Amino acid sequence: MAPQGPDAQEVWADGHVGFGHAMLRTTWESEGERQPFSLDGRVWITADLRIDGRDELIRKLGVEADGDLRGADDAELILRAYQTWGEGCLDHLIGDFSFAIWDGPLRRLFCARDHFGVKPLYYARLDNSFAFSNSLNCVRLHPGVGDSLNDLAVADFLIFGANQEHGTTAFADVRRLPPAHTLKWEDDTLSLRRYWTLPDDGQIRYRRAGDYVEHFKEELRVAVGDRLRANKVGVLMSGGLDSPAIAAVAKEELSRRGSAFDLQAYAVVYDELIPDEERHYSRLAAEHIGIPIRHLAADDYALYEGWDKPELHTPEPNDDPLLAPNYDVKREAASSCRVTLTGLGGDAILIHSPSYVSSMLSKLRLLNIASGSLGYIFMCRAIPPLGLRKFMRECFKGKPQRWRPAYPKWISKEFEQRLGLRARWEELTRYDQPSGHRLRPEAYQQFASFSLYWSVVFENIDPGVTHLPLEIRHPFFDTRLIKFLLALPPLPWFVNKALLRLAMRNILPEEVRVRPKTPLAGNPLEINILRAKKGLYDGFEPAPGLDQYVDVSLLPDSTRRAEPGQAWLVTRPYSLNFWLRRMGASGNIP
Repeated sequence: MAPQGPDAQEVWADGHVGFGHAMLRTTWESEGERQPFSLDGRVWITADLRIDGRDELIRKLGVEADGDLRGADDAELILRAYQTWGEGCLDHLIGDFSFAIWDGPLRRLFCARDHFGVKPLYYARLDNSFAFSNSLNCVRLHPGVGDSLNDLAVADFLIFGANQEHGTTAFADVRRLPPAHTLKWEDDTLSLRRYWTLPDDGQIRYRRAGDYVEHFKEELRVAVGDRLRANKVGVLMSGGLDSPAIAAVAKEELSRRGSAFDLQAYAVVYDELIPDEERHYSRLAAEHIGIPIRHLAADDYALYEGWDKPELHTPEPNDDPLLAPNYDVKREAASSCRVTLTGLGGDAILIHSPSYVSSMLSKLRLLNIASGSLGYIFMCRAIPPLGLRKFMRECFKGKPQRWRPAYPKWISKEFEQRLGLRARWEELTRYDQPSGHRLRPEAYQQFASFSLYWSVVFENIDPGVTHLPLEIRHPFFDTRLIKFLLALPPLPWFVNKALLRLAMRNILPEEVRVRPKTPLAGNPLEINILRAKKGLYDGFEPAPGLDQYVDVSLLPDSTRRAEPGQAWLVTRPYSLNFWLRRMGASGNIP
């Protein structure tokens, strides 16, 4: 763990209980932090964490008057919260964290993972011991943890791209704690509890349209500010709207504090492979904000480049053949700072709600549609794209078939039958109407139903996987900000991201602020597959064990153009084979 925690490595042990910690200092308060940590020598904590809303938490703890905790590190705040509220401390904590507390007097281990799973936590329950870590590879080092694979997780990777079970990993003996869950080990009994669910109620209404924008700007400022407890910060920035907005708010917040700071942006771009404008727009945004930006051109990266290097070894199967440029831009950022921000989650929480519009139309509540549309026209000086044509088509022709991924032909038949994979595919890809939220079901679904997807994304960029001393933070995943945005009226604020565009007026350059949301003009992966000098499977050497999962005789011809969005049908068997070969070479898989 030392590469991702280079600042200190310490161990505490007491009889049959032991904690180890590798320190990565990413906040001002952590400069003097020591972990494992205890207030009284009886209750101990080890954690990977950043606690937000510190002032409010300190007030709740009742020590505002003497200010004793103003400079306390986050691990101490969690431990004091546990001493005050016990297992109920999670009701008072926000931020990104995974932690473990050993309560000596109660002989209890208490662990928790943050609301969206930004920080991972893995564990293994063995015959006479219990092992845990925020690094999957660390848990696997325990001599009691076997190397057998979890076949269902491998199947999910091949069919869906990621394990569909919150609580398991690619290894049979190792489990992961799901987001927003606690784990308790006491009296040789293991219990899990969900402590939080995404709010599906609440409604905010203002008389003045400007109040919505100002309140949003304040919530965004707080979300960014809580993630800026450092003077050297990077932003992983695109040429879109979300990450430049985060960069702009970060610049304002750092400037407001009055002390010296270093804020830089980093972007992966394509100059020749596809007609990509990310370099142009990200440069415009950076220049307007007044921060330097470093561009990494990914045109010349080959498929699976660098996958044979230890730094690109992933603990679980990965299907990103162009992983190297994304790793290299993070490595460049890590050379200058310990913290980077992203705009991840902006598209999800600011998504338009066509089902709300359809519901209003079907109930003939035309006044709601009219008032929202007029508000959009007045503020944005444009006609709102409400999806009315699509609604009319659905009225007369029925709802369209939801796009679903293809079922791969190369799955081993014996494997398919043994685990019932086709039925699993049918179940997990069936069409479901967005539900769970009266006003903004699409946004709610993006965070509630797709929470497993987000935790996989977070885990793959965690220092425990990248081995870089770089913590990546996501302001749009602030629970306070999300609660606020879910309570706003869908019209006009989330049509074409109107709320964010209005908030960024005079902050971002107009060319960026009003730029329409557009996908990449081409798929770099598909283009790389087609321009390769030979087929991906020419001279292919199956790794031991691949034939359990894949019928090698049915591997696809990579020289033919794949259907749009179906390049994974070509790459996933190869990616799994690469992972199996690497793991076998290191002696990890028999």
